[in-house]
Amino acid sequence: MNELDVVGVRVELPSNLPIVLLRESSGERYLPIWVGQSEAQAIAAALEGAQPPRPLTHDLFRDTLKALGRRLTAVHITSLRGGTFFAELLFDGGVTVSSRSSDGIALALRCGAKIFAAEPVLAEAGILLPDDQEDEVERFREFLDQVSPEDFES
Repeated sequence: MNELDVVGVRVELPSNLPIVLLRESSGERYLPIWVGQSEAQAIAAALEGAQPPRPLTHDLFRDTLKALGRRLTAVHITSLRGGTFFAELLFDGGVTVSSRSSDGIALALRCGAKIFAAEPVLAEAGILLPDDQEDEVERFREFLDQVSPEDFES
């Protein structure tokens, strides 16, 4: 498993589909994952540190874990089948639960858990960005500094 960092969330044009971009912590590959609007909003809110007036689903799950004295230790993006990413939530005590990758990412950000991807996933879907595209990633990061979760509302 390779550790990933969340670079950010944006809407891909011209399709208007949200995308989460992750990058290997100690590598050069990026992993783009297309997600739904609500998942993009949940991830963007977590990246931004936004606190909703009432807990949203991922916040509720985090709060429930805390109330039960449990901890999300990691999220593993385990496979890619038919264009769909599959993930697992790993909890203290060795419990593992199947998850959508987008929900796993949203929870990991809220719980401070690390995100990992299996090597076959990165080999298939990971991309290397040429040096000139590194500038694009920097512009993407600047965009993320200005975007808010409300930008992803339909």
